[in-house]
Formats: sequence, structure tokens, C-alpha cells
Amino acid sequence: MAELAIAGGAPVRPQGYPAWPVWDERDVEAVASTVRSGNWGGFPEPGPNAARFEEAFAAYQGARHGILMANGTVTMEVALKALGIGWGDEVIVPALTFAATAYAPMAAGAVPVIVDVTPTTWTIDPELVEAAITPRTAAVMPVHLGHQMADMDRIMEIARAHGLAVVEDCAHAHGQRWRDVGAGCFAEFGSFSHQSSKILTAGEGGTLLTNDDALARRAHSLIDCGRAKDPEEKEFTFGANYRLGELHAALLITQLERFPEQQAERAEAGELFEKLAAEVPGVRIMPRDPRITRWSFYNYLFAIDPDAFAGTTNEVVAAALEAEGVPAEVQYPPMSRYELFQPSLSRLPVAVEHAERLDPARMHFPVAEAAGLRESIYLMESTFRAGRRGIEDAVEALAKVQAHADELRSLPPRRA
Repeated sequence: MAELAIAGGAPVRPQGYPAWPVWDERDVEAVASTVRSGNWGGFPEPGPNAARFEEAFAAYQGARHGILMANGTVTMEVALKALGIGWGDEVIVPALTFAATAYAPMAAGAVPVIVDVTPTTWTIDPELVEAAITPRTAAVMPVHLGHQMADMDRIMEIARAHGLAVVEDCAHAHGQRWRDVGAGCFAEFGSFSHQSSKILTAGEGGTLLTNDDALARRAHSLIDCGRAKDPEEKEFTFGANYRLGELHAALLITQLERFPEQQAERAEAGELFEKLAAEVPGVRIMPRDPRITRWSFYNYLFAIDPDAFAGTTNEVVAAALEAEGVPAEVQYPPMSRYELFQPSLSRLPVAVEHAERLDPARMHFPVAEAAGLRESIYLMESTFRAGRRGIEDAVEALAKVQAHADELRSLPPRRA
């Protein structure tokens, strides 16, 4: 008789976990009030709701300026354009991230130079960053991934030594702090996503943070069709309409109000998960870097040893956890095996000129490939909003899947 739910057994947690996003009448009223105001769009930029959120979120992270826009992909493109990065430049990005991180340099006209990640955090390897620097290198885009942050001490040391800009991809890092400095506040820009699954969401949207007044004006101009934002200097840019509407901005205001409580709840539950899950055979916990002084993660990443799970893949293990009632999925594929990363389809001059360099079939990233294709599993954020019992059930499910992994052998691999 089967034990695992995916094979027909009873699930550990049939009731599931809390829904996302969290909302109540405050959100409904915020949207209704905006509807009644008649001020729905993003022009003039920023609108009242956008300006209020930009100020509040920047203050929470510890930056001087926030610039709210359509999504967390164009944020990175706008950051690079505001820095004057484009044709002929190179931007170093990690091999394990959402495709948007590598897309953004190309959208600005630059070449993404992809390097491997560290085996202890799955974030960009600083030593490989330094080795990849050429006279054409203009910027580094570290990604704070899952519950980890990139090594910002070393990244900033390298960047300053070589005169490089740094644009942090903080799509997973709302609320994180490194040595008491907020994610997104270390260098020129920090990019945040407010897409549906993110822990500070309005369904869509993205925010750039910066401490530089001139860069903030330039970014505001770029998302507002190039309009000058300095009334005296009249500095125009070659911009486009990347503004976010006021309805989304209204939701971000209410979501930010409840965010600190959610952050604290996830952090406490994350510590319990690390303690309990470390006892499960074949599971490798990657504790957060001790330099993270406020832990505010998107989803929690851990590694499995496929041999301890009957030789199955992370895809199958994630599917088995889902069947037990524990929301889980696999990590991003490495850029060398990522179907969503198709630079040749862009027909951009940079893609044509550097076709061989941007051909995924010619790329090889051993650490990212092991993580993305065999080892990595995300536990979704809702697992960490269900109290102690929610964590205990998740660990019980993980131990159950490992103990009865032989039942997984006959299941076809699939990506969650």
C-alpha cells in the first residue's frame, strides 16, 4: 500500500497553507477610494499614491528615493539606461536567476556576461565576477535569491576597485538588511518586483531605489516618456511610458502597512524550519549569511541529495511535497538550460554580434546546473505563515517523502 500522497496515500497536510496575497477591507477601500477620485493613471508622474508608496518604501529600506514603475523587469532596464550603459558595454549577471536579469542588459543594448554562483548560497560568485571583468565591463547585477543575499561586502569591494556600477536585483529581498544596510541601498540602484507571487505585491509593478538625486531624476524621466524632471536644467531622456497606475499603487500602500508583521513571522518560522529540517536525511540546509541582520525572504531554498531520494530529481520531490499539501517548486533553471532565455530570438544587434557568447548551448555553469536541475527546492512563503504546526507539517512531509522515496521511482519527472 502506498504511503506517499502522490502515489495514492494520505497527505500530511490536507488543509493546505494560507492563501496569498493577504487582503482585507483596507485594500478594498484603498482601491475604491482611488476609483472614486477619478485619478487612475500614472500621469502626471508620480501620482499621489505612487509618490506616497515611493517615499514609504524607500524609507523602510533606507534609501533616499524610490521610483515606482510597471514591473520588476523594466526596473533593471531603466537602471542601466539611467547609468548610461548600452551599446558596447558588458554587464555581469549570475547563472541562477529569473531570465529578466539577463534580459535587462540586452534591452539596454549591453551584453550580459553570465557567471556561476557559489555552492553555499547559490548567489553570484564574487571571485568569478572579478575574473570576468574586461575593459568593456560597466556594471554588476548581483541577485539576492530565495532567503539569501549576495555577498555585498565583496561585490562592493570589487566594483569600487574597478569603477563599476552595481544594480542589485532585489526581487526576492523586500525588507532584507545586510550589516543593517537595506537591500537595494548599497550602490547606484536596487530593483524590486511587485509581481503576484512577491512578498510585497500589487499583482504587478516594480520599484527602483537609489540614494543619488540625479539618478532618481533620470529614472523618473525614463519611465515618463523622457519628460524632464528638473525644472531648471530641463534634462530630457529618451524614455518610454513605464509608469504604474494609481490602482496598483494604492494596493502597495496597504500591503506595505502589514509587511513588517509578515516579515517577522516568516523570519521566526524560517529559523524553526532550519533547525528541524537539518535532521532530515538527504537534505542540505543553507543557513542565511550571518551578515543578514534583518531576514525577510521570498521563498526558502534548500538542497536535496538525489541519491538520498532514490535517485529522483528535485522536480519529482517538489511534486511529492505538493501532493502532501506543502507548496513547493524547483529553483530557476541555469541560464545554460533555461527555455525562457532565448537571446537569439531578440534580433537585437547585440544578440547578432555576440551570438556565440550568448548561445546557451555553449555555456556551462557546474554549480548552477547542479542546483537548478537536480538539487534545489523552494518552499513557498505561505509555509512560513502557518505557525509552528505549519513548519512541523512541512518537515514531516519532507521526511516522509525521503523515507518512502522508492515510491517515486515510477513517477515521470516534471517541473513544478
